[in-house]
Amino acid sequence: MAYKFPSDEWIKAMAEVVNDSESYRKSAEKWEGDFYFVVEPGPGLAETVALYIDLWHGEAREAGEVADEGDKNPEFVIRAPITTWRRVIGKKLDPIQGMVTGQLKLKGTMSKIMRFPKAASELVNCATQVPTEFPE
Repeated sequence: MAYKFPSDEWIKAMAEVVNDSESYRKSAEKWEGDFYFVVEPGPGLAETVALYIDLWHGEAREAGEVADEGDKNPEFVIRAPITTWRRVIGKKLDPIQGMVTGQLKLKGTMSKIMRFPKAASELVNCATQVPTEFPE
């Protein structure tokens, strides 16, 4: 079964993969921080979708789609069009490189993310393991 991206089911499936990943747990054992992954409109996606994930010491404590970006106050917000997210999930764009080059817009402390490059890489590896169906 493939999960539609972006959706509540997709981010919850990603959280399960994160919680099953020993390599993520080890690389993020000192990480504390939650995220919005904000997916902006593009081909097949008419409206902005915000996905929330709370990452704490190597595990995902909570995940889901939020109806309004004001619902939570995450430490980090990463925003990009769906076409860019597709490249990240397809391993065609490294997320840290995407942030440095402005393809992914980050709100939050970049230096904190830079202290955990292995955790960021493992988080993307987890995302790539979710069977994903993109809108056309």
